[in-house]
Amino acid sequence: MNKQLRYRAQQANMSLVEYILKRIHEIEIESGVKRTIFAACPNSLSVIKAALKSAKRNNAPVKFAATLNQVDIDRGYTGLNQEEFVKTIKEEARLINLQVPVIVAIDHGGPWLKDIQAREQWPYKKAMNWIKTSFEAAILAGYDLIHVDPTVDIFLPAETAISIETVASRTVELIAHCETFRKKNNIAKIAYEVGTEEVHGELADLGVFQRFLELLKSGLAEKKLQQVWPCFVVGKVGTDLHTTLFDSEMARQLTAISSNYGSVIKGHYSDNVSNPEDYPLSGMGAANVGPEFTENEFEGLMELDILENQLYIEGKLPKRIGLRKILWDAVIASGRWKKWLQPDEDATDFYSIKPDRQEWLIKTGCRYIWENPEVVAKRDKLYSNFRNHGMDTDFIVESHIEHSMDKYFAKFNLTDLNNLL
Repeated sequence: MNKQLRYRAQQANMSLVEYILKRIHEIEIESGVKRTIFAACPNSLSVIKAALKSAKRNNAPVKFAATLNQVDIDRGYTGLNQEEFVKTIKEEARLINLQVPVIVAIDHGGPWLKDIQAREQWPYKKAMNWIKTSFEAAILAGYDLIHVDPTVDIFLPAETAISIETVASRTVELIAHCETFRKKNNIAKIAYEVGTEEVHGELADLGVFQRFLELLKSGLAEKKLQQVWPCFVVGKVGTDLHTTLFDSEMARQLTAISSNYGSVIKGHYSDNVSNPEDYPLSGMGAANVGPEFTENEFEGLMELDILENQLYIEGKLPKRIGLRKILWDAVIASGRWKKWLQPDEDATDFYSIKPDRQEWLIKTGCRYIWENPEVVAKRDKLYSNFRNHGMDTDFIVESHIEHSMDKYFAKFNLTDLNNLL
């Protein structure tokens, strides 16, 4: 199915994503059923494997939206560069004989959205050159979509938002670079996503939102790229890292505007959303989910941690690994939890934070330390102990992640979509 759709897309002179969205729209006209593409942020190998298995079980396309913190030329915190990431997906898909379309994408590609660039305060030219090189590596690796997101400028005064004119200009510059590189290397069409749901992008305001699209349209025309237009425009639809209610009315308004330009709205931070069924009803084209799956993976490992303790008490294990403490210590030592602190929380003392917030910070922060050498070694040892008792540790952990993913496939009306594509 993946190869067939890619061939049809090329024959139609379209990217794979454009073709799938076109088919979803045609099917909606015939059936009246709206659908939203599900995108998983691949923050670990377990999440990659779970997403592919869930897609196979639901017989539906799946999208991977990888940030440059996760996967990049420096291998990110997953330990994978772009080429290795694509090869990993292909190999895991082969192992389960996956027959569904898999979309591979960059998420939030823009200067200073890669954490190290912001921490070290890279100058603009250096940050942009890195991003362009990252985009080139993704195109060569076979990515299907690039989210162009130049909505951060760390050198602006505090509380000063980047101008929408600057966002549009930098977006055009990055898209033009990708198109020049793609054509030079004779690579098939790719798709684009633009904008951000973050406050710093100022795209939450409907007037600014439309102004951005107009500037983007004229900017691409000036570059002789009239034929290039983003499939997705990211909109602020009520969800962020700390909220779970999707604003369906705002989504409808944004959808009405973006449809006039030939795009659909993409939602980010859809983790643990309380009303996922409203996404397709509101016309949302796609939605990203990420930190939720790190929490699921943590919960799966804690199930093993409890089982390990039981086996130890029963005298069936000579020694406990104690993975819970290892994960806590690794996240705290990494310092990455500080990125998600609220204003009243102390960045110098993790244990001064309220217990429920400590738990959340550890759960969501685990994605940064899964590839920590000590964590990898201890996790492997834990898995080995359970395999010696005939238990399938991968299934136990991945089932927690797949359970959440199945919910999105169902609520987004994606089940058995492949039969219609």
